[in-house]
Amino acid sequence: MISTDTSVATVSGVSRTFKGKTGVVHALDNISFDLKSGQTLALVGESGSGKTTAARVLLGLDRPNSGTIDVLGRNLGSLKHEELRLLRREIQVVQQDPFSQLNRRHSVERIISSPLIAFDIGDKVSRREQVIELLKAVGLEKEHLNRRPHELSGGQCQRVAIARALAVDPKILVLDEAVSALDVSVRAQVLNLLRQIQADRGLTYLFITHDLGVAHYMADEIAVMFRGRIVERGNRDDVFNKSRHHYTVGLLSSVPLATPVVSKRSSEQVQSLPSPGVDDTCNYRSRCATGLGREDCKSVPLLITQGSATHSWRCHSPVEIA
Repeated sequence: MISTDTSVATVSGVSRTFKGKTGVVHALDNISFDLKSGQTLALVGESGSGKTTAARVLLGLDRPNSGTIDVLGRNLGSLKHEELRLLRREIQVVQQDPFSQLNRRHSVERIISSPLIAFDIGDKVSRREQVIELLKAVGLEKEHLNRRPHELSGGQCQRVAIARALAVDPKILVLDEAVSALDVSVRAQVLNLLRQIQADRGLTYLFITHDLGVAHYMADEIAVMFRGRIVERGNRDDVFNKSRHHYTVGLLSSVPLATPVVSKRSSEQVQSLPSPGVDDTCNYRSRCATGLGREDCKSVPLLITQGSATHSWRCHSPVEIA
């Protein structure tokens, strides 16, 4: 895998709120992360943790209430409409449902060539040649050119979506639960394909998933999200083998992987308890057996603890490492 320490995208102190039925929903609460060139950052967490909202603000599809987002040296908040449109050539997205993201009425050739047409790249002949090359790159054949999505399997549709995302030669791919709707065997094939594409093209991935097993296989770095906050962040080995936040340990206890964190700390479980009150400093407190008995978890400001250059967490009483 091609990789450097150069950041191609940086999210700094970003917050995003929405009006809900019961009041203001903090979809993102002062989150920060960066994407390093040629590497994969996985955002993991349960449904409603803010993963997809984080992807949307990075893509410029949603504007944050506060904070800054820089992509390839450009501040998204300062870009005008046309500038933002052109930047989207550098950052593309593959979504969860392999069928709904493709126009059922269009052929595979038209679907994959649509970004080339949108950015006025090449002519009809060169676009067709490029589409054929892209099909080969994702494991499909020339015979698929004239097929419609309903004539393809789920795995084939997702390969078409990946080919479309690659058409304009982006530097960043946002993969939003890109394999969660696929059968297990097909999922493995697509994950291997994504790893090969990244190695061949030096792409940077933001990989959004609720599946820690997938994150373990794909990611160089993992950020664990809970209710709009990043509660733990580190390289893959730190998060899996030296996890310090109770929520991370609880998630790992249900992962079918033979890792030290699973075997030694399986007693830490993710509980389904009521949501925390609005005055709680720690938004995980109502689920945490340790936090419920500590006054500082309720009243003391929760800061980020930097355990090492590659590992940080937000917890007053972190899990001890055996």
